[in-house]
This record gives sequence, C-alpha cells and structure tokens, in this order.
Amino acid sequence: MKPNLLILLTALLFFSFTSEQGERDSRIKKIVKDDNSKFTNVGNIGITVTNFGTIGHGFGLWPEQPNCEYPIGSGIEHFFDGGLWIGAYRSNDENGSGRMGPFVTTGAVDASSVSNRGGGFEYTNAVPAVVEERSSLIDSKFFSPSAISHQDLFMEFTDSNRTLNNGELIVDHVPLGVVINQECYAWNYPFADFFVIFNYWIKNTSNKYLDSVYVGLWTDTVVRNTNITSPRTGSPFFNKGGNGFNDSLKIAYEFDATGDVGFTDSYIGIQLLGASIVQDSAHFVSWQFRNTSDAKYFAPQNDVQRYKKMTGYFSDGIPFNDAIEADIKKASNRSVLITAGPFTTIPPGDSLNVVFAYVAAKKFGYDDPALDTDVQKTNLYNNAGWAIRAYNGEDRNGNNILDPGEDLDGDGKITRYILPAPPLSPVIKVVPESEKVTVFWDKRAENSVDPISGLKDFEGYRIYRTNVGFDLTSAQDIMKSFTLAAQFDSIGNNIGYNTGYDFIELDEAKIFPNDTTEYWYKFEFENLLNGWQYLYSVTSFDEGDEANNLGSLESSQLAGVNRVLPGTLPTSDEDIEVGVYPNPYYGSAIWDGGFERLRKIYFYNLPEECEITIYTLSGDIVKRIYHNGESNGSNIRWFETFASDGKQKMSGGEAAWDLISDFDQAIATGLYLFSVKDINSSKIKVGKFLVIK
Repeated sequence: MKPNLLILLTALLFFSFTSEQGERDSRIKKIVKDDNSKFTNVGNIGITVTNFGTIGHGFGLWPEQPNCEYPIGSGIEHFFDGGLWIGAYRSNDENGSGRMGPFVTTGAVDASSVSNRGGGFEYTNAVPAVVEERSSLIDSKFFSPSAISHQDLFMEFTDSNRTLNNGELIVDHVPLGVVINQECYAWNYPFADFFVIFNYWIKNTSNKYLDSVYVGLWTDTVVRNTNITSPRTGSPFFNKGGNGFNDSLKIAYEFDATGDVGFTDSYIGIQLLGASIVQDSAHFVSWQFRNTSDAKYFAPQNDVQRYKKMTGYFSDGIPFNDAIEADIKKASNRSVLITAGPFTTIPPGDSLNVVFAYVAAKKFGYDDPALDTDVQKTNLYNNAGWAIRAYNGEDRNGNNILDPGEDLDGDGKITRYILPAPPLSPVIKVVPESEKVTVFWDKRAENSVDPISGLKDFEGYRIYRTNVGFDLTSAQDIMKSFTLAAQFDSIGNNIGYNTGYDFIELDEAKIFPNDTTEYWYKFEFENLLNGWQYLYSVTSFDEGDEANNLGSLESSQLAGVNRVLPGTLPTSDEDIEVGVYPNPYYGSAIWDGGFERLRKIYFYNLPEECEITIYTLSGDIVKRIYHNGESNGSNIRWFETFASDGKQKMSGGEAAWDLISDFDQAIATGLYLFSVKDINSSKIKVGKFLVIK
C-alpha cells in the first residue's frame, strides 16, 4: 500500500471524528494494487471490502458505496470501518524457544491522533491482487461453477512487509509472516440475505512458529440513518451506539441507543462461526474511541495492549460481567472486538482457517427503540442462527463430525456453506404505460431441483408491488414495503390455493426485441398514478421438504426488483399536445423530498427523441433538456436519492426536471414557457406551466 493511501486513510479516520468535519473527497484515491471498489449487493446488506485487510471505507466513499447498509437502499449504515487482527508470539520451534512478542497485525484501528497511529493498515498486497468476484447465479456476469454463494468476493494480502511500496516504514509494525486468503459470501435468499460470511485462511509463510494465536475482527460500529443524520456532522453521528454480547451465539452487536431511534431500529452483529481448530468460546471486548485513561474501556495503543484485548481483557481480574454489560448498553462512541483463540501453534507452512459473519437484523416487537431487550433481539438471534446453519453446511447438528446421512456429496469430509435452496428466481420484464404496468416472466423456476432432496419441487409464483409513496419514507425498506398482489400455484395437492396458471399463462411465449428470453406469464396492474415510482417483483416458491423438516422456501424478492414509473408513451403525433404535471406546481409536490433539489415535475407526451427548452416570459432560456425515450430516466437528485441503483424504468414519453436552471439555480415563482423539438421530424410543440412557491 503506497504512502499516499495511508495518509488519506489516516486523515479520513481522524477527521471523521471531529465535531466540525470538512467536505469529504468524492473517492479515496486508489492505486492499481489497492482495491476498495467491491461491495456485497446481491442480498439485503451492503458491505465494502478491500484487499488490504480493512472492511468498510470510513464513509470516504459514501454515499456511492455502502459502508454496512441494511436494508439495501435504506441509508441506514452500521459501521465506520473495521479490519482483521492477528495476534501471536513468534518462536524458533514448537517448544517455544526464543519466544518473542506478542505481536499484533491490524487492518485498522481507532487512533488517538493522526501523529500517533500506533497500528492499522499493516497488510499489503501484490499485483494483480485486486478484489475478484464470482457468483453461483447463472444470470450473473461473474457466474462460475466454483462459486460458493450468490456473490463471492475474494482476495489475498500479507503482513510480511515492513515497508510500503516506496520503502517507507510501516510504523510500529513487526510482521508475523502470514499470507491471508480472504473470501466473503453473500446470498439473496430471504432467509440468508441479512448476513455476509468472512472466511479467512491464514498461512504461516515465515520460518518461525506462531503460538498462542488469536484471530479477530475489530469493528468501529455505528448504527445511524444517513438520511436523517449525515456522517459529515462528526461527533453527533458517532457517539450514539449501545453494545452487547451473546456468548452462546458468539456474537457481539451494536444498536442505536439515542441517535436516530425510530428511523434505524436495527442491529449489526459480528459473529464468530468457527475455525479449523475447534474453539469452545469467543472472546469479546469493547472500548471507547480515543480513551487512554479508563481502566476498563481504554483504547489499546500498542501490540501488548492489543494482544491483551484479543484475550477478552477489560481490566486486571475483571472479565466481561453484568456491570460491564449494563455500561456498554449506554450510548457512546465504541468499537468492538471479537476473537477466536488461543490456537496453540501454527508451524511454518501450515494454515489456520477462521470464519466470521456480519449479521444484520431489524428489532422485533414494540419496545422503546432505544432499548436492547431480549424480545428486540429475536430477529438478530434468528438471523445469527441462519449464519451458523450456512457455515455448518453438511454438518447439520454442528458437532464437526460427519454423522450418517450428512455427507451429501459423498466426499468423506464436511462441505460447508450449503443452504437449502428455493426455486430459481424468474426472469422478469416490466413494461410501463400511462396509468398501467404489465409484468412478464419466464418458466425457468419450474425446472429447479432442490439441492437437499434432489427433487423438482416447484409449487408456484407470488407477485409483489409497492404502494404509492413508499420511497419517501426516511427508512426505506424494500422488503417491508412490498405487498402481495397475487399468488398462483399448482393444482392437485394440498399446498397453497390450487389456483393453476390459466389466468396468467400466455398461449405462446412473448419475446421482446434484443431479448432472447421466452416470457410465458403476464400480470397487469391498472389505475396507477403517472410519475410515481412503483417496485415490482415476482418470486417462485417450492413445496417444502417434510423429510428434512423444511417448510416452503421462496426465492428472493430483491433478485428481480424492477423500479417502474408509469407515464405516457412516446409519440410524434402532431395532434397530441405536450404538457407538464403538476401544473400549477405549488411549493412542493407530494412526491418531492425534503429540500430544494429533491423537487420534480414531468413533461409528458414527448417524442421518442427531443429537446426541451424552458424560457421565462421575457424569452430568457432557463434550461435545456435532451430526452431520449430509450434512456432509463433522469439523473436529477430525486432519482439519485430515491432510486439509488439507477435502474428505474420509465415509459419513454416523459422526462423529469428538478426546477434547477442551467446555471444551477432554483427557479422562482412565475409563469414559464417551453418548447419541445422532435429531433427526427424537426416539428416543434409549445406549452406553459406555472410555478408557485
């Protein structure tokens, strides 16, 4: 890692915690070897990973990339940054002769000041060790038969370098001599889209023995809603978290104790799933940012203190107890560390595997959202159970032994990361028109084979949509916003409604231009509101598997989400007038966001390709807009905020405008004229609209 990156990341950590924070850089400058451009996005949790041992980006890439966003698209982030920690002693042999240490290599730390980092950014990488991606989804451009999950992110880095690429010393770094192969796994299944697994293979490439080894994830957790409180506000953003730990599930967690409660209502958990050398317990510790005086909650400043923390050390003779548990539930700016160990010895050339997961969940029930009750943790603990199930794979009872009937692939060893699978998600095509949307989908789900039972167990389809205005809430949650519009399932069994498919099945497949998919089903939504954003999804579900005690499983609602805005179709008919809505525009339309640049009006009945020009009554040009009916919408701030994936589908005959001029000024109250020039015919139509603020 080059020094300019270290300086930028160091400065980022420091200034993000000041009470008056300057404007962020649009992106941390990266060199070829350092890669922080990848993040999980197939499920409902978005985490940025890097190939230099860190997790997250300290809001340096916000809002373009998620830090630990859950649900996806909600703006609710769950940590500042984090990193892999490895602590050990170095010895000449397995008997511990010449023992030195302890030494701790850290991906990231909370520094007490920029001038005294005392650790962090101690992993480096080599060309071409960028973050790579593969996927088990057959529709993905990253599809690979070797993929573990729906989105694998994998990378390699080392702690063996004492210097950066130009020879500059990595401050206070004593290498352990390890190479780390890191893989991250994410799924889109509804029962597994709330966690990301972090799988670390740590190889001792030195000529020394590593003993009394601890491996941990340190995370500066921050649970806040960035739509309510920007991370650029500094201290008011970062000091509102409460923490906890569940030893039986080996999970540390944070929740919003006093910040945006009511708009966050979620947990982020850091869970130890297991290791190649079986461990009975996890070690947990929490401390306050930049604290160097508190006996229990001090932030470690050197390798000796960090190693102590990795053992679960709060203070001499004080383990984690009820008093500490009560303390850390109170709001503060804390980080958490969860570790596995000690692993007795890693000889030269040997490897150790340790696996963690980041697990997100919504609070359950109706207790005060600032609290942390057992009832509120129901979803967190259930979700953590699914993470354990994913890790266990064939080892269904988690005893690390292949019991009779568990060796599904017959290879004589435990195969992990096997989850029960619903049918494939249908391929969906959504067509908007004026006040109408038609949803088409294919039949591929019907040939799905369950990986556990080996049977074709497809049962039916469910069609979902959102209601008008769902996107204007401060905590967008697509899964919660979906309502079930219709369900169709197979006849001749006692599952579902036995509706059959006559109502939705076409006589022959529908094929669209430049699309080879055969669409066999159609469902229409009518009486919609033009200009409003709706989301649609079609899922498939199976019969369930009674023999393996599995209920019916449903494919991901998020896998096929389509953002659609009904509106007029493109037209060059000279007898059809162009227009604007709402007209008049009063102050702010009901679909507008909370500030000036989240306003919008629509021009409608537009030609396929045209130029729109807006004038004042005196003839001054206010704005020119080029419209192309093939485009996916507009790049105005409203869509950047409420359709952040940029995949909204519009009808082709409408264009949105945010009432901001070509001179980047909000227009004033008044009557405005506009013209629409058809690029293909050169015909011009005119109109007018009134703005009242």
